[in-house]
Amino acid sequence: MKRKKDHYYFKAREEGYRSRAAYKLKEIAARFKIFKGVQSVLDLCCSPGGWLQVVKEYLGDEGTIIGVDLSEIESINGVIFIKGDIQNEKTIRRILEVTDKVDLVLSDCSPKVSGIWSLDHERQIQLAKASLNIAKRFLREGGSLVLKVFQGAEYECLLDEIRRVFQRVYTTKPSASRKQSAEMYVVAKYFKRKEEPYSSTSLA
Repeated sequence: MKRKKDHYYFKAREEGYRSRAAYKLKEIAARFKIFKGVQSVLDLCCSPGGWLQVVKEYLGDEGTIIGVDLSEIESINGVIFIKGDIQNEKTIRRILEVTDKVDLVLSDCSPKVSGIWSLDHERQIQLAKASLNIAKRFLREGGSLVLKVFQGAEYECLLDEIRRVFQRVYTTKPSASRKQSAEMYVVAKYFKRKEEPYSSTSLA
């Protein structure tokens, strides 16, 4: 059954965004100032490119913007696109050909939904963990991560792992997220190499 088209779907079409998800990132950016001082961004699972469009608005022509996805996307001027699986080391090597450090990692990854919740949750958590590992590899000291996570059995364990490497960790559900969705967004700021005390806040 097709999902009912809602306010954000039509708003995206009217304003030229490739997906309603653009409004999730815009709200997160406004609340958490994730683009402050940012000059380089790595967007994982970027198709169809809604988040890349928002990043481009913030960085303009001055920054480095890299998108990665298994599916091809329509090109965006100034965006470097890499077609590949974020769980494959070959994809990591291709990112390294472009840069070895970024200021911000974005991940809006979702698996192909099977309808079996335990399986979908497990698959999404694996994508989230892969995104976190990439963030650990590519983020500069003090950098930030925005990560989609499905709530479920592994949710808290993943949050604990994130807290070990970021100074401040927040959770939020943007207005553009569907109410019935189990998705949450983790906003992790001030990436650190050493384990230090962290500050955690949950925002509805």
